[in-house]
Amino acid sequence: MAKKKLDSQISLLLKIIDQAFDKQAWHGTTLRGSLRGLTVKQALWQPARNRHNIWELALHAAYWKYIVTRKITGNEDVKFPRKGSNFPQLPEKTTPAAWKKDVQLLQQQHAQLREAIANLPDSKLFSLSHKSKYSNAVHIYGISSHDLYHAGQIQLLKRLQPGKKTRR
Repeated sequence: MAKKKLDSQISLLLKIIDQAFDKQAWHGTTLRGSLRGLTVKQALWQPARNRHNIWELALHAAYWKYIVTRKITGNEDVKFPRKGSNFPQLPEKTTPAAWKKDVQLLQQQHAQLREAIANLPDSKLFSLSHKSKYSNAVHIYGISSHDLYHAGQIQLLKRLQPGKKTRR
């Protein structure tokens, strides 16, 4: 991260995206927390045919962190390291090592997004993002909402899996 004094608004946005992704927050499970300890079988389970599984949701979240990074930096030279968009393709071999690698990809995309936000000039926070009708600020707090939406979805998918005990 650049060694500049962060604007209080930028600092707040960094805290918001971190609380949605992997830092302790009052709201409960974060996106990263929802993935912790999952097996490949759990990550691949689908509630019905043609419905997304947890692994696909993790890649989807990584992809949209990449898109927001591109939106706020304007750098179109950076490419997402997986084929496909929105819901990138699962690896050909869905092994524990491949699952770990894709969770790391999500973490890397989050780190790159954080760096882009920290380096965003204060004067550009409320400017329109690259090729967008939305501001940088809207994209930044929007990605935290996106993380939390999918964290909840993943938590539900985990509870729906066969063999899971439900609490009353």
